[in-house]
Amino acid sequence: MAIQAWESKAEKARERLARSVPKKWLLEKSELPSPTRLNVMGVPEESGRLTPEEIQITNSDASGLVKRMSTGEWTAEQVTIAYLKRATIGHQLLNMATEFMMEDALSQARALDDYYRQHKKVIGPLHGVPISTKEHVSHKGRPVHASYVALVENIAPDDAHLVRLLKACGAVFHLRTNEPQTMMTGDTENNLSGRTKNGNNLRLANGGSSGGEGASISFKCAAIGFGTDIGGSIRFPAAFNGCYGFRPTACRVPYGGVFLPGEGQESIRCVIGPLTRSIDDVDLVMSSVLEQRPWEKELSLVPLPWKAVKKSSDITVGVMWNDGIVNPQPPMQRALKTTVEKLIAAGVKVVDFEPYKTAEAMEIILTLFFPDGAKTQWDLLNASGEPVNEQSQRMLGIAREISVAENWAYNARRDALRDEFHDLMAQRGVDVILTAPYPGAAPLVGTVDYGAYTMLWNMLDMPALVMPVGLSVDPAIDQKNASYQPISEHDKVQFDKYNAEDTVGAPICVQVVGKHFQDEETIAAARIIEDALARSTKSAVL
Repeated sequence: MAIQAWESKAEKARERLARSVPKKWLLEKSELPSPTRLNVMGVPEESGRLTPEEIQITNSDASGLVKRMSTGEWTAEQVTIAYLKRATIGHQLLNMATEFMMEDALSQARALDDYYRQHKKVIGPLHGVPISTKEHVSHKGRPVHASYVALVENIAPDDAHLVRLLKACGAVFHLRTNEPQTMMTGDTENNLSGRTKNGNNLRLANGGSSGGEGASISFKCAAIGFGTDIGGSIRFPAAFNGCYGFRPTACRVPYGGVFLPGEGQESIRCVIGPLTRSIDDVDLVMSSVLEQRPWEKELSLVPLPWKAVKKSSDITVGVMWNDGIVNPQPPMQRALKTTVEKLIAAGVKVVDFEPYKTAEAMEIILTLFFPDGAKTQWDLLNASGEPVNEQSQRMLGIAREISVAENWAYNARRDALRDEFHDLMAQRGVDVILTAPYPGAAPLVGTVDYGAYTMLWNMLDMPALVMPVGLSVDPAIDQKNASYQPISEHDKVQFDKYNAEDTVGAPICVQVVGKHFQDEETIAAARIIEDALARSTKSAVL
């Protein structure tokens, strides 16, 4: 059978990835886990490929790494090698990388060590921290294709603005990660790198579009990752993989050099934000970037430094138990109830928050995603002739072209709804909203088909953090009620497809949403929630 032209182009990306993988740290075939094993998160420790100290290094969050490197206990090169080893195994099991940057990373790390030896201090707040980035974040001289076969040979002329700022803080870039075709879908699969898997349960969706980042951070292939989010693309992977994922308010984090077809669409802005293994690291990386005043170079940014906000339990948490369209599934209901019980036990004021105009918000955002009728996406897909997968077909199928006048009218509706929602929060005396990031935990591969729990906050442009609550799906207690009456057709679809046995072991996360441009206050509130969850006192029953 003749090889099609698109396959020849795609093969170039695969070859580049294959050449970049550090072969010396790959597991032998005999060392790979059994094909029947679903949870592979413990393989690096079991493999014997990492030394006990390297395991300790990769188990550390970025804040801990910098602390150890600032005392000279660990070197940047030592840390980089540990994470490269783990990332090699992670990619072998999960297919999460698009390119390793081993030589550049080791060169960066050695330069940092030279600096430390000469000056007896770290070069910046992210000294030696290994960071992975989603593929469409530009690195100078490297291809940036945004998952389109037609763009395989598109070369980035410079580092993204954010990458330059992070390097100035001492960060080390060692890994670029996978994203889905069109980057507008909730799971990660494309014709260049294939599908990225979920290490907690290989049968489950990994999330998208920053799916490679979700895998990288949860498997401890990097200390911090950066993904992008226009409808949940940071928060889906964080929720499905059980890590932290922060969607900042638009125009706070530098976006220049993030390659995205359709540049100039401003009705719903895509943002870039961190995926981490701790709330401390969200604070660390946000403050590290914003203290460099990026708005002086990128004029679309708001000149707003990262503020130090004291943690205070004197807040009111509004609990949005559903979005008015779909009720959470049993595991997510349990996570929300457990979190609320712990907050009440800790003395935090909790009130119910009824959903508000979610259906209208969804109509607005889904229209504004593709004001050109998805012509940008279709032109790129057709340029190479690559096959269009089912999830791309489903998402692009909602697109309809609108006129300039219609675009303006939708923008006006968007702004009015944003004002109304914030007024409503003020009227109800709510500081942050606690809700689900998805109806349930990670669903089976190929079945991610509902996004209102994340898209709502993109439409409203509100900061949102997904965070783990220390729970996972347990079929013994997360069975659905056969007599349940769905509240909508969308709800019936989600209810019918839920099966606790399918998602056994999947981590469960919640979402904390703050007010427009109150990103720091949102993170501070999440600390209160995390502290309450960590309390060992017995909770009162609601």
